[in-house]
Amino acid sequence: MDTDVLVIGGGNAALCAALMARETGVRVMLLEAAPKNRRGGNSAHTRNLRCMHDAPQDVLVDAYPEEEFWQDLYKVTGGNTDEHLARMVIRASSTCRPWMRRHGVHFQPPLSGALHVARTNAFFMGGGKALVNAYYRSAEQLGVEIHYESPVDRLEIENGVFQAAWSKGKRITAKACVLAAGGFESNREWLREAWGQNERGEWPADNFIIRGTAFNQGVLLRHMIEDHRADSLGDPTQAHMVAIDAHAPLYDGGICTRIDCVSLGVVVNRDAQRFYDEGEDFWPKRYAIWGRLVAQQPGQIAYSIIDSKAVGRFMPPVFKGAKADTLEELAGQLQLDVTAFTETVRRYNAACRPGRFDHTVLDDCRTEGITPEKSHWALPLDKPPFYGYALRPGVTFTYLGLRTDDTAAVRFNGEASSNLYVAGEMMAGNVLGKGYTAGVGLSIGTAFGRIAGVNAANSVLGHPAQRGPVSDKVR
Repeated sequence: MDTDVLVIGGGNAALCAALMARETGVRVMLLEAAPKNRRGGNSAHTRNLRCMHDAPQDVLVDAYPEEEFWQDLYKVTGGNTDEHLARMVIRASSTCRPWMRRHGVHFQPPLSGALHVARTNAFFMGGGKALVNAYYRSAEQLGVEIHYESPVDRLEIENGVFQAAWSKGKRITAKACVLAAGGFESNREWLREAWGQNERGEWPADNFIIRGTAFNQGVLLRHMIEDHRADSLGDPTQAHMVAIDAHAPLYDGGICTRIDCVSLGVVVNRDAQRFYDEGEDFWPKRYAIWGRLVAQQPGQIAYSIIDSKAVGRFMPPVFKGAKADTLEELAGQLQLDVTAFTETVRRYNAACRPGRFDHTVLDDCRTEGITPEKSHWALPLDKPPFYGYALRPGVTFTYLGLRTDDTAAVRFNGEASSNLYVAGEMMAGNVLGKGYTAGVGLSIGTAFGRIAGVNAANSVLGHPAQRGPVSDKVR
């Protein structure tokens, strides 16, 4: 065999799998499709990990118990989640940080003004790029064999048992394999196929921007589903999709392209009409629904509108938006119908009811007599200058994936493979049927990456597969 455990992928889940497998003493080879300077997949664009904790812990304030985490996840997915696997991820999130630190990951203290986020999420010092670099350094020191620019286009599988992988015409054999090669969000044709044509004759996917890596083409995912008939699940149109700045680059714009002032004003579509409650819940719990909402609007574009009262209350956008002293002038800059736009804002302003504004809580500033309503943080847009930011759907990762269980095994006709495992985006749909809440992607990738790595090594060593979260102790 060329190696004992072959890990296909180069992001957080793949690296967790490689590190855990290597800690058992087996040989490990990792194949990353990207060149070294673009390694890490979407993980390089992340910045935090959602963590359960029953009391304050180092960088985490207050408490975020299992049931609250579960209810947050249940709410954003609309119940479209496997509760057993979801709770397994939640529990694993409470114990993984010591192991992460041993592999060089550093966490930063809570930032001023972000304490409500620091209650639920642990932020990486240096962001996702630092996380990825730390894991690669640790993997190299432990002797993981790493190959860059090594995409895998097909696998040899017999009766559900992995035999070999093919990369750039070379056959690579291993006793066990972990699939962690990401979703298909960078494959424009597959996105087009999934979303199809809408009733307006548009192809929505043509206007999508990819927030992350250009290397997640979904080649291996499609190969597993179509050629090997692996058990799969998920809606191909469901994804972690965020409303991002329309000026963002096609790929790798990352976290900084997000527009974070949505809850502080109103959002209108190309026809200058509001279409959803901007103040439904805290932004970290709702930001990921807005990409899909924008994708459903004419031309797949929308505009976030605020006035000067909102300035300083959110992370300023990277790209300069429109700025005007009057609503009429702002509409002109955004190429919106002036009459329709000013009427929309007038009706919204008239519907705002007095309350005590506090953006750190679910306050009592709301609207009455208008559809859609705004549940919280509803203040009239009446203090110039006014600002407008164009929004496009930004796809982070797709949810169509391989069905698995608490051993992270790939399944064929309901039967778990004895030596083929899956982690990260390729199986996130087991937990995320739809929706998203900040940091949970890293929680899923970390939990299942570690389980997959341990069980791939166990299959090599002849040990039974472990179910559920692994110990945070070095094996």
